[in-house]
Amino acid sequence: MSTHHQTGGTLDAWFKISARGSTVRQEILAGLTTFLAMVYSVIVVPSMLGKAGFPPAAVFVSTCLVAGFGSVIMGLWANLPMAIGCAISLTAFTAFSLVLGQHISVPVALGAVFLMGVLFTLISATGIRAWILRNLPMGVAHGTGVGIGLFLLLIAANGVGLVVKNPVPGALPVALGDFASFPVLMTLAGLAAIFGLEKLRVPGGILLTIIAISVLGLIFDPAVKYQGLFAMPSLSDAQGHSLVFSLDILGALKPAVLPSVLALVMTAVFDATGTIRAVAGQANLLDKDHQILNGGKALTTDSVSSIFSGLIGASPAAVYIESAAGTAAGGKTGLTAIVVGVLFLLILFLSPLAYLVPGYATAPALMYVGLLMLSNVSKIDFSDFVDAMSGLLAAVFIVLTCNIVTGIMLGFGSLVIGRIFAGEWRKLNVGTVVIAIALVAFYAGGWAI
Repeated sequence: MSTHHQTGGTLDAWFKISARGSTVRQEILAGLTTFLAMVYSVIVVPSMLGKAGFPPAAVFVSTCLVAGFGSVIMGLWANLPMAIGCAISLTAFTAFSLVLGQHISVPVALGAVFLMGVLFTLISATGIRAWILRNLPMGVAHGTGVGIGLFLLLIAANGVGLVVKNPVPGALPVALGDFASFPVLMTLAGLAAIFGLEKLRVPGGILLTIIAISVLGLIFDPAVKYQGLFAMPSLSDAQGHSLVFSLDILGALKPAVLPSVLALVMTAVFDATGTIRAVAGQANLLDKDHQILNGGKALTTDSVSSIFSGLIGASPAAVYIESAAGTAAGGKTGLTAIVVGVLFLLILFLSPLAYLVPGYATAPALMYVGLLMLSNVSKIDFSDFVDAMSGLLAAVFIVLTCNIVTGIMLGFGSLVIGRIFAGEWRKLNVGTVVIAIALVAFYAGGWAI
């Protein structure tokens, strides 16, 4: 018997490849497809965190490590074709809500990421997650997803100058920027190109768009300069400042920061559960009770990866919805995830590429992810009117105040009061009322940031 067959047999037995109706070749191709669909994150995450004062080259390395570490564990332990990376929505939360919005220092923000990972792990490993999902209002949960999508759109549009602060005194706060500028035209053309490529299911369509716009930037934009291709990975910046173990956990435990940690946890629990369910559903990896195979292990891998993120200086980790690109290509086992993880570890040496990509090359990817998140509207149950309206209120005020916790607070508050006025107080449970009172008191007392 040849070595090739023995290896194939061992892989098959460990990952149950033929039992799930797949082949080693199919799994490797699926892994490559998922990698191409989500590799844009190693460019987008450092550019977002860089705006908040994180060293971009070090974040590039930590983002690759989180994706590599998380995806390999997901493959080996949970045996699911789901890849992990730094979540774009939670990166936006960390950079724009925590550091820039609330003026929290980078070490405290990393402490918050670490705490969020620890809490999420406890919630996943015990029965608390099931309790939260039963008790938390679905309207507000889906509304938060819509709101973060809108928030991402605003961040990306503002970053390239498509939407700017309105200079006219007394007018509404935002206005159209310079429509004819190179960054704005590139962003809009890139976004439209992504629509077409994704419709045709071109593997790595988002990555191809980022590369094409970066090349155009290199040719026509003097600000974009080639700084090399390879570099030894380093988790510290040019001045020797490192984010590894720089987290400030005690700072993150301060009363002013804790609600943001809890908002991160809540967003992560819903995001992760929804994403894992969607990918598992597409790959037919649900058992007879419609539960996710190894779902508990998948969630725990997700949350442990966020603890790792906090330790090495990255934003919270999550299963990427782009994993669905790999399951659509036939991925059914953990081998798909391991291929993704190994590929992320291989690109560790390409950190100078992060400097070659201008903001207007990544903006279309961010806007596209934001638009996809708006599809959460279809999950809101409009037959439960109060729940649906409070969810939409949460969504709109996340973007109007540029603060995710504020939207969640208004959603919970309006849900409780709306239920009472509608005579539906029996639909309220203790958990929802306690969270609503705590959040409203926090804002009314002026402790909110």
